[in-house]
Amino acid sequence: MYKAAAPYHQAMTLNHPPASPTPLRLLFDAQHRASRAQVEVSLAVRRDRLLRIQVLLNTHGQALAQAVQADFGVRSPQLTEIADLFVLRTLLSSTLKNLRQWMKPVKVRTPLYLQPARAYLQRQPLGVVGVVSPWNYPVQLALGPVITALAAGNRVMLKPSELTPQTSALLAELLGQAFAADELCVVLAGGDNPLELAAEFSSLPFDHLFFTGSTAVGRKVAEAAAANLTPTTLELGGKSPCIIDASCDMEQAAIKIAHGKLLNAGQTCIAPDYVLLPKGQEADFGEAFARAVAKLFPSIAGNPDYAAIISPRHHERLQAMLAQAEGEGARLQRINPAPANVAGASRQMAPVLVFDAPNSSQLLSEEIFGPILPVLPYDSLEQAIDYINARPRPLALYWFGSDTGSRDHVLANTVSGGVTVNDTLMHIAHENLPFGGVGESGWGSYHGEAGFLRLTQQKPVLLQSKWARGDLFYPPYGKRFDQVMGLLKRLL
Repeated sequence: MYKAAAPYHQAMTLNHPPASPTPLRLLFDAQHRASRAQVEVSLAVRRDRLLRIQVLLNTHGQALAQAVQADFGVRSPQLTEIADLFVLRTLLSSTLKNLRQWMKPVKVRTPLYLQPARAYLQRQPLGVVGVVSPWNYPVQLALGPVITALAAGNRVMLKPSELTPQTSALLAELLGQAFAADELCVVLAGGDNPLELAAEFSSLPFDHLFFTGSTAVGRKVAEAAAANLTPTTLELGGKSPCIIDASCDMEQAAIKIAHGKLLNAGQTCIAPDYVLLPKGQEADFGEAFARAVAKLFPSIAGNPDYAAIISPRHHERLQAMLAQAEGEGARLQRINPAPANVAGASRQMAPVLVFDAPNSSQLLSEEIFGPILPVLPYDSLEQAIDYINARPRPLALYWFGSDTGSRDHVLANTVSGGVTVNDTLMHIAHENLPFGGVGESGWGSYHGEAGFLRLTQQKPVLLQSKWARGDLFYPPYGKRFDQVMGLLKRLL
């Protein structure tokens, strides 16, 4: 039977008995025992778990979309359908189709000096996976990692965001009805200090901890996990650049950049965070972007298709960033196709382009996560590349243009989590492309087989042959050993 290990300070202080396990620890212990009692998880069991989530989405998708709308104040069910539910349905369909193949042992070629032995990789569940999900796409980013972890045969504990309480509560209710607690459970933050639950959750000795959120919080999660040597996947964010090449069609670029930036009012981890464009084209871009906004969102205030900022605190943060930049000399272009009060209780914030932002401004040093887009001119493509490379590596990079030489030069000389060329966001929708960050934008990828393998132990197995002559390498070493080694060296 699994017994929770005492923390290091308790192990060293023998005259102090360990504290009683918390409810959260009891949930973890139950999953841990179940995962060790059933190490092998069959295809049938995995498919059954995935199909239960599929039924949940098909049956309660509309209720989930309504809960998301209630949490945001303004966010259309259609946006949740395409950005949350459809993504999950696609993930489930692809996973169910490929799961049998992914689970198969993988044969590995054996080198000559070990033949006639055979070798393969045995794909096994890790055990218990913790998932910490954010608020911006509260269904997709909660259930996406859960689906991946279940496909890999793991037990899962999910901690959704406290900023979307109605969505989180509904997920807890629905998943609680569909799964036993030792298969999949949801833990909710109660009381006045949700950070306590987040800290305790991150400190559990999971077999893997999957976190989606800000870089600042990701650092704390990684630090807590490191105390248990818990491997992590961190899906963070950062400042994703959008490069407009001199060969670009400005109108086409503007509509795609506006869509990528303003989807969910900019509250998207891979939203374009700033635009780099040839010097002298700032006015052209400003006009094209304003036309694109008017086409996508003829009005802002009261428009159900234009999402609200999630909370007053986040809205105030965005306004403070704008005020700081403007106070330091930046020029703001506010875009409101049908002028009206867009502050109010709805927190619908009109898009803002920012020109001449000083390098010291928060807009250029922090992830914006809202409908604000700094525009930075460059004299040469090399200057744009240097600007990107002088900063932490971004989660996404976007390039617009028709010059394939310029495109390939940018791709060869920048490193980012992912890239979409002549569009925004779309690489995340490709089910066979891994999605993840690099450096400060995160580590570890998921989606498709990449996610399955991330949450799977690929155990190397070597099957020794009865005809093996490993004794040729045993001591005592002498002339025969030297002859064998000489032959092997010539064959390398």
